Amino acid sequence: MTGVLPTALEEATKVIQALLVSGKEYVCVMKLHSKVSEDRIRAVLEEFQGEIYQMPPVRASVKRRLRTRKIYYTELLETVETDVLFKVGCEAGTYVRKLVHDMGEALGCGAHMRELRRTRAGPFVEDGDMVTLHDVFYRHSIWQETGDETMLRRFIQPMEKALELIPKIYVRDSAVDAICHGAHLAAPGVLSLETEIKAKDAIAVFTQKGEAVALAEATASTEEILRMGHGFVAKTERVLMPRGLYPKMWRGSS
Repeated sequence: MTGVLPTALEEATKVIQALLVSGKEYVCVMKLHSKVSEDRIRAVLEEFQGEIYQMPPVRASVKRRLRTRKIYYTELLETVETDVLFKVGCEAGTYVRKLVHDMGEALGCGAHMRELRRTRAGPFVEDGDMVTLHDVFYRHSIWQETGDETMLRRFIQPMEKALELIPKIYVRDSAVDAICHGAHLAAPGVLSLETEIKAKDAIAVFTQKGEAVALAEATASTEEILRMGHGFVAKTERVLMPRGLYPKMWRGSS
């Protein structure tokens, strides 16, 4: 497999867990075991949109048990004889190799995956975000020689980029340091938030300046949070910001 592989450095490795559960997009070459009409191929691709059941393959890093995964979209790009080039957007943890096998069964001819390329991982896309290792080596060597940091900014982005697609709650400056010490987010600390947050959703806590503070789990929906005057609205799961960047405005227990 080739394509997009986000890599985190130093403290930014803390956001990797958010990327692991984010959606993915792939371009795949499916090899049919006999020729099938293009109309039939399109029909089967549409059948596999939405929630599907999938059993992980024998060679898998997870327990083999039937589970559900969401296929957000499929798009037929090209067919040449028994080679089918298509695009698929799917939930994290979807095995495209198994998806191709199941499509082959539905087509009645059998199929296997010939080639796979990841074109999106969460907010990172092939066009615009991806660089090759050769490019990294070249730009890093230029930075070492000249000290020009623009060479690094081409491929090193703020960790907030990885959280673009995660629902966010923005907090007051007075709440930041307490969260950095592991405290849960209470209603008085909320300044604003995004719509359609539901209880138990994974969310990101941000400062007013757009700095990532922590990853958390919402304990209430957007509508409930807006009505709350006290109580916790999110449980802090992973602190991203170092302590002490914002002034301490809370009292610790004696």
